[in-house]
Formats: sequence, C-alpha cells, structure tokens
Amino acid sequence: MTVRDTILEISTAMNAAVIGQQAVVDRILVALLAKGHVLMEGLPGTAKTRSVKTLSKLVESEFGRIQFTPDLLPSDVTGSDIYREQNGTFEFQEGPIFGNLILADEINRAPAKVQSALLEAMEERQVTVAAKTHLLPELFMVLATQNPIEQEGTYPLPEAQMDRFMLYVRVDYPEDADETSILQLVRGEKTGSATSAPNAISQQVIFDAQKEVGAVHVAESAEKYIVDLVMATRHPDRYEGDLPKWIRLGASPRGTLALDAASRAHAWLAGQDFVSPDNIRAMAPACLAHRVHLTYEAEASGVTRTDVIDALLKNVVPA
Repeated sequence: MTVRDTILEISTAMNAAVIGQQAVVDRILVALLAKGHVLMEGLPGTAKTRSVKTLSKLVESEFGRIQFTPDLLPSDVTGSDIYREQNGTFEFQEGPIFGNLILADEINRAPAKVQSALLEAMEERQVTVAAKTHLLPELFMVLATQNPIEQEGTYPLPEAQMDRFMLYVRVDYPEDADETSILQLVRGEKTGSATSAPNAISQQVIFDAQKEVGAVHVAESAEKYIVDLVMATRHPDRYEGDLPKWIRLGASPRGTLALDAASRAHAWLAGQDFVSPDNIRAMAPACLAHRVHLTYEAEASGVTRTDVIDALLKNVVPA
C-alpha cells in the first residue's frame, strides 16, 4: 500500500465518523500534509471538535485540548517554570501546547494576551519561556474553533493571529440525509454497535506524505496564477466591478505561501504530480478569505469574505 493510499484510508475513516462534512475533512488533511494550521468556524454541534478528535485517533499522536476561557493565562497554554524545593532549582513544566494535534477550542473566548501565546508556537514551532526556547514536536498542528453567533464575552482574533492559520474552514449544518446518518451513527456508538475505526498509522507515514507533497511540481504559469490572485487582493483597483469598494486590505505573503502549499497537497490527494489551476481555485477560498479585510461599505452591505474571493476568482484567470 502506498503512502497516498494510507492517507486516503484516513480520509475515508474521518468521513465515516464526521458525516456530511467532507469539505472540512479534506481541508484538515490538506493542512496536515502542508504543515499548516486550521481555523474552523461554525455553529454549535457541527462536529468541529469531533473532527479533530477523530484525526487524533487515526494517527499515532499526542492530543492536546485547550479550552479557551476569559480567565485563561498564557502560561496555561505554554507551560511555566516550576520551583523544585528539593534541589532548589526551576524546572520547566510543559503546557498542553506540547502535543502533536492541538485543539484550541473556542479560541475567541480568551483575551489577546492568551491568543498571542500561540503566535510563536504556530509560526516557529517553538515556545520561549524565561528566555529559554523549547522545541515543539515535529508533528505539530493547531486546529482552532470559534462560534460565529456568540459575540458577547468573546475577543475577535487580531490580524496577526488570523494570518498564522493556513486555512479558514466554514463548517455548515449537514443536509437532511446526512442528519439521519448522524442520528444512526451516534445511536450505534452509544449501544456499542458502531463500526470500529482502523488502526492508527505511525507519524512516519505523515512525514513521508509531507515529503511527497513537497515534491509536487508547480509550473511557472501556476506560480503566476497564485501571485496574481494574491496581488488582486492588494490592488483590487486593477479590476472592474465591486472589488475596489469591497477590499480594504489584502493578503500578506503568508497567503501566497499558504496557497502554494495547500494547492500542492490538494493535487497530491487527487493523485496528481503537478498543480493545476483547478487545485489553486479549490484552495483559494480557504487560504485567502480570512486574510482579506473588508471595507465598511462591504460589511454594511452584508458582503462576506467568501463572496469577495468568489468575485476574485471570476476576475483573475490563469494565463
């Protein structure tokens, strides 16, 4: 069995456990293969947490959950130095961030000082406490969730924090048929009659897959298309239509890098050894929507960031 076949088995198992959210499962696997992080936004009960837990069971990994609350402290995330009275020294006690798959649950419920504790970890895969740097595991991925309908007692993520997430995934309610399947699945789990999940794969399989994804070819024309899309968010006045009055601030260079890496992972999952415009278009909303900042006029008109990216894809065409 090839590395790709093994990853596709994970995809199948996740879709069996997280019914009606195939797009979400695909995006999570893309981020895992591209060494990125995911911000999932959706209404309560849409299997955001379940999808993360399911992945942790399918890969040999240490799962860490951080429940973000207003009284959380940065040291509750990163860890801190503990004084050992026996020998009179300080010893670093690792926080929950020192895991492989980290669920940052309801990340917008903690203030900015706690959210910022993730910045170094997500970008540089290390944590600095008391002037000492502690490396995180090689397999490290943050999957954060937030609820879009509750604004009271929440703290919107700052732009710097949003930019650390490779992908933004909107989690919607499942369809009618999927809702019935969910009902039957959960009932089966409670009675012990649910189908058992496959054995967890080793982390080495993930590392091998990441190497193969890195070897996926990106032609100059594909690179130009990626750059054109990002530049269109920064210079919307180059295009006709509503883009100039919708976009206040465009995507950073991290958007370019994210779209490149995610497109390669998307192509690899599809069995391709090269990136096509279809791969780029498929990943553009997840890579760019949270990096585009809207004008007041756009927000007042009910225009969403996803609407902007859809308009962008219609205006910017591959060479």
